[in-house]
Amino acid sequence: MWERHEIETFLMLAGDLHFGRTAARLRLTTSRVSQTIKKLERRIGAPLFERTSRQVRLTPLGRQLADGLGPIVAELANAIRDAAEAARGITGTLGVGYSTPWAGELLTRAAGAFHARHPDCAVYVQEVQPGDPFGGLRAGDLDVQIGHFPVDEADITRGPVVFSEPRALVVPRTHPLAERASVSLEDLAEVPLVTLAGATPGYSLDYHYPRRTPGGKPIPRGPGAVYWNQVLSYVATGRGVTFAAARAVHHHGRSDIVFVPFTDAPAIDYGLLWPTARETARTRAFVKTVLDVRWGYLTGFAGRL
Repeated sequence: MWERHEIETFLMLAGDLHFGRTAARLRLTTSRVSQTIKKLERRIGAPLFERTSRQVRLTPLGRQLADGLGPIVAELANAIRDAAEAARGITGTLGVGYSTPWAGELLTRAAGAFHARHPDCAVYVQEVQPGDPFGGLRAGDLDVQIGHFPVDEADITRGPVVFSEPRALVVPRTHPLAERASVSLEDLAEVPLVTLAGATPGYSLDYHYPRRTPGGKPIPRGPGAVYWNQVLSYVATGRGVTFAAARAVHHHGRSDIVFVPFTDAPAIDYGLLWPTARETARTRAFVKTVLDVRWGYLTGFAGRL
C-alpha cells in the first residue's frame, strides 16, 4: 500500500518532470524525492521515470499510473472537502452570472430561495457580457452561470439545460423581411449577419451564426460586437441582421427593429455552467435550487405573455 505522501510525490514529479522543482514545492530535499521514487519503482517492479543528465521523462508505465491516479486523488480531495463543508453547512459567498435578462430573473429568484435554505451563504448575481462568456468563471468572479449551449471547454462543466427558447431574426424595421409573419434560414442567403466579437469560441459562433443556409447558400458575415446593445444598433442602422431568442423582444424591443420568428431554426438551449476545478457542495446546492424553482418561473413568465 502506498502512503499518501508517496502518491503526492509521484504525481507532482509526473507534472514537474524536475526533481529539484518537486523537492522545493514539497519542502523536501532532492535526494528524499529520489529515494521515494526509487522505493515506488521497486514496489512496482519497473521504472516509472527515465532519468538523464538533461531531462526527466515518464515511462509509458509511469504515464499510465499517473493517468490512473490523478482522477482518484482528485475525487478523494473532493470527498474530504465536501465532508468538511457538510460539517459546517453551506456558508461563504457564491457568485452567479447571466447573459440574458430572463436568465437573470431566474437566477434572482433562485438566489432568494437558496438564501432561505442556506442563510449563512450570500449570493451575488451579476451580468455576463456576451463577448466574454467564460471570463468570470475563469477569473474566479463567478461560481455558476447560465449560458447558452453548446459549450465545449475543457475546464468548464456543462450542467443541465434549464430552458430552451425559440429563435427570431432581428431586422431593421425598413427591411423587406420585417413585413413577414415568419422567416426561414434560407431567407438569410446573401444577407449580412451581425455576430458577436471578443472571446466567444469559434464553435459557438458557427452554431449560433451559421455561415451557410441548410441549402448550402452562403450567409455573409457582417460586423461583430461585444455588447448586445451594440449588436442591435448595427441592425437598426442597416449593417445586417442577427439571431436572438424570440423572448428577447420583451426586453430589447425598439421602434427601429423587428423580431421575426423562425420556422426552422433550432431552439437555443440555456444551461448551467461552472468551473470544474472549483466545484463544491455550495455549487451543487445552488444548481439544485435553480432546477427546483425554474418551472415556477417559466410558468409565471408564460402567463405574462
